[in-house]
Amino acid sequence: MATIVLCKTAQIAVGRCAGAHFKSLACLSGRLSSTHSVPCTLLPGARWFSRGTGVRLMSYGTTGKSAASRLGRRALAFGGAAVVSAAVAGLVANASHFQRAEMATSVVPVPEVREQKEDIQERCRGFMSPPVTDVNVLQRRKEEMRTRMEMLIMETQAEFCRALEEVDGGKFKVDRWERSEGGGGISCVMQDGKVFEKAGVNVSVVSGNLTEEAARQMRSRGKVLKGKDGKLPFVAMGVSSVIHPKNPHIPTVHFNYRYFEVEEEDGSKQWWFGGGTDLTPVYINKEDALHFHKTLKNACDKHHSQHYTNFKKWCDRYFYIRHRGETRGIGGIFFDDLDSPSQEEVFSFVKSCARTVVPCYLPIVYKHLNDSFTQAEKDWQQVRRGRYVEFNLVYDRGVKFGLATPGSRIESILMSLPLTARWEYMHEPAKGTREAEMLEVLRNPKDWV
Repeated sequence: MATIVLCKTAQIAVGRCAGAHFKSLACLSGRLSSTHSVPCTLLPGARWFSRGTGVRLMSYGTTGKSAASRLGRRALAFGGAAVVSAAVAGLVANASHFQRAEMATSVVPVPEVREQKEDIQERCRGFMSPPVTDVNVLQRRKEEMRTRMEMLIMETQAEFCRALEEVDGGKFKVDRWERSEGGGGISCVMQDGKVFEKAGVNVSVVSGNLTEEAARQMRSRGKVLKGKDGKLPFVAMGVSSVIHPKNPHIPTVHFNYRYFEVEEEDGSKQWWFGGGTDLTPVYINKEDALHFHKTLKNACDKHHSQHYTNFKKWCDRYFYIRHRGETRGIGGIFFDDLDSPSQEEVFSFVKSCARTVVPCYLPIVYKHLNDSFTQAEKDWQQVRRGRYVEFNLVYDRGVKFGLATPGSRIESILMSLPLTARWEYMHEPAKGTREAEMLEVLRNPKDWV
């Protein structure tokens, strides 16, 4: 049974967003309910919040009902990232990678103010649950990358979960699990909420020896791995999330940020990072798409001017449903095997990306909270969710490998699937409709910024 550690809410600045566009997103939307207020000026270091006494939720084709919810004055935490769904899934073998990410040498490290000023035990007080690794062990090796990454993914899980609880009014179920082969994870899931039909934010930290299949797949990607007595000790960790809202005008979001480390026969270690964030709307909203992609681009640009361009293209290629001839959504960024120019600089880049999740997504959620929708629009959402399921079960490397890996936690792997979906025979939207517009973008990905 999970233990939840409670602490006072931290007020976290979200100045990383582009202030002018953030202002536009909040102020231009006439759909925000009068029960919410969003400051129309967001300067670096300022807090963005929504406050009020209620959230209006729309039923099919009606003007909606009010649902009591505490949205308070808490500043939304800058957000989280993404984990392997289970055991070795996605981390031990993001099998058949098709591209290698190369960092540029001109990376500007982000200052580690929080890491330096607070000790491990104090930082753990704000987590959804005690970390997977014992706190005393983390304290002893707090300078090691595996500890720093575990702290990052635990923090981002907590920050994102609390931001979602703030808008929904519900609470996440916190489920700790262990893997007999080594390590474990923390799954946070909220189902049938006021805003979110299903929201999952998982952390996993697993270790052991690579299976021969995993080692073979890594070698096929260009990894030169030399084990001792046929064994390759590894540690893999990450944070991942998939959010499925009820309202078809609020998009689904997915993100995953992870770290992998393998020890070779001479004691040396190979390491790499991977991850990304992507958006899957049911209907195209150009303001939302611009805000989402611009926020990611700003984070990438702090490290290299080509990162967003390269990783956006990679994202469009990866999240492609080949048998449908369309992408899963409108993309974002995606990268893997990131291991240069230095561990410190790559970690800094990963943190910048991970901390965009709340500011790139929550403003879109608040903007569309009160949008009404019809039964036909709900049906289209269900059809698009069917496509989401198809990609995850047919193409997603982490899911496929997790289902075939001993010791994997199936519930965590399948957390990404929605509660409901729909498949219609020979479904094709009529020309000139918003549904047809959405399909056109999925068949011909756009550059949003």
